[in-house]
Amino acid sequence: MSSLPSAVPTAAPVPLPGSPAAPVPPPPAARPSAGPSAETAPASAVAPTPAEPTLAELMDFVRGAARDQTLIASLPLDPEDRTWVRLDGPGGSEAWLIGWPPGTGTGWHDHAESFGAFTTAAGVLKEHSLAVRLPTDGWRTLELTEGVDRSRVLATGQGRAFGQNHVHEVLNESENAHAVSVHAYYPPLPRIRRFSRTGAVLRLEQTEHPQDWQ
Repeated sequence: MSSLPSAVPTAAPVPLPGSPAAPVPPPPAARPSAGPSAETAPASAVAPTPAEPTLAELMDFVRGAARDQTLIASLPLDPEDRTWVRLDGPGGSEAWLIGWPPGTGTGWHDHAESFGAFTTAAGVLKEHSLAVRLPTDGWRTLELTEGVDRSRVLATGQGRAFGQNHVHEVLNESENAHAVSVHAYYPPLPRIRRFSRTGAVLRLEQTEHPQDWQ
């Protein structure tokens, strides 16, 4: 930023003895300020980029949201199909409030490079998962080895966190009661791969992208 040149003082004429004093010029009239100049105007504030949330922070968020009874009651429920509402997750994460009619589920799927957490806010959910990391690309059919299956029941207030490339399915096995859950993922889901399973054979069926569920 260039600076204005400083004023250089000049010598004033000194009146000779007996000569009339030189008239003193009036001070320059004050000019109204037009506001800060481009040189002095403060730079516009830039919103800081939110820090990436940790897995523990996602877990804290879904637990807290699951305890918000006003939020849970605001979710519209359907007798046959799952319903969902997008939430503002911490640190730019993707978060959802999801309703599960009796007998519904997700089917087997993964979350690509996103890690996340979810908690049951009402009812009971069951999760089946694989304790193995699948190849990310380049396959259509995969035979699972023995001992990789895991199952857990998540009653109201219970949840879990998971890392990248987590493969699972979530079910509401109740015959007459809805379930509601809160989920959060970071980074926001870039894709979801959906699988079918017959015994130990897992088959990649399709890949979904954000425009397919938002």
